[in-house]
Amino acid sequence: MTDDAITCERLLPHPPAAVWRALTDPALHARWWAAGDVRPVVGHRFTLDMGAFGGQPCEVTAVEDERLLSYRFAEGTLDTVITWTLHPEGGGTRLVLVHAGFDLDSPMGRQARDGMGKGWPGVLKRLAGLLDDTA
Repeated sequence: MTDDAITCERLLPHPPAAVWRALTDPALHARWWAAGDVRPVVGHRFTLDMGAFGGQPCEVTAVEDERLLSYRFAEGTLDTVITWTLHPEGGGTRLVLVHAGFDLDSPMGRQARDGMGKGWPGVLKRLAGLLDDTA
């Protein structure tokens, strides 16, 4: 990674509606990533419980039902943006995650980008497992 963004994608054998629900239903979200009152409503503020990294404040900035969810993440510290884009493909969904805006001029920003770059594939694997379990 040489820029301020992490991009991961995964083809999931589940329809966009199921993937969307996993991204936007707080009870499901807590099972594959982090607990928090995530909702697909522009302007909605919520906090994700990131365990040892504490509660991270977020604000939803863009929503296209079953297509796109974007929110500011870790406002006041990392100040990054997470965007989930869902693309119907065959009978499933190609999910693209872009986590952007890391401040590469700061040690914390570089460390966060590097750590999350290694962590996101595992998070997407847990999301896929949840979808398989709830299908």
